[in-house]
Amino acid sequence: MDFQNRAGGKTGGGGVASASDAGVDRRERLRQLALETIDLQKDPYFMRNHVGTYECKLCLTLHNNEGSYLAHTQGKKHQSNLARRAAKEAEDQPYLPAASQPKVELRKFVKIGRPGYKVTRERDSQTGQQALLFQIDYPEIAEGITPRHRFMSAYEQKIQPPDKKWQYLLFAAEPYETIAFKIPSREVDKSDKFWTLYNKDTKQFFLQVAFRMEGGHSSIDSFVPPAPPPAILNAPLAPPMFVQY
Repeated sequence: MDFQNRAGGKTGGGGVASASDAGVDRRERLRQLALETIDLQKDPYFMRNHVGTYECKLCLTLHNNEGSYLAHTQGKKHQSNLARRAAKEAEDQPYLPAASQPKVELRKFVKIGRPGYKVTRERDSQTGQQALLFQIDYPEIAEGITPRHRFMSAYEQKIQPPDKKWQYLLFAAEPYETIAFKIPSREVDKSDKFWTLYNKDTKQFFLQVAFRMEGGHSSIDSFVPPAPPPAILNAPLAPPMFVQY
């Protein structure tokens, strides 16, 4: 904008602009700056109609050029409509989808069969508390794999009809099949009598499960033959029932 030959100004130095002229100049500079930094083709509310003018589909306003539209987008009306639209979309979709988790590539192994096992029944000679000691042999266990275990309710498995009197103890280690022992559904003693040990040299996994006392009666007797009370027993059990999970 030319400010030459204005009242109060020196020749060649520009004159004093009025408030309206300064506003026009400011809007023009903002328009030029916006045209350099904003891509109108990505604006979902920007549209050029059939007569060559521009429309704001959000506010339903008409504009003669792109600069006028850009100035409108910075105004109070357009910003208020944007906030109103965002609030409406949030109300229509109150729960945002959870952020996608990075995919972890699963390691695949060729199953080579069931591992060897040994189950030993135990009884404390002083308290009569009963326990089971599991020994699972994994001679061909994969490199860097540690055997895992977990308890499973009878209602989780699909092999046998569910029975609340029983639960299953699962053992897993690649590349062996996952196996499960059917044991009485009793409360497990989580004190120091429950422990696990994996011997990396012999590749054997040990787990001891002790059951809490229930008024002198133990349903473990239905799982193993009754044992004489005076001493701790270490006789191997008959093969327990396996279920593949």
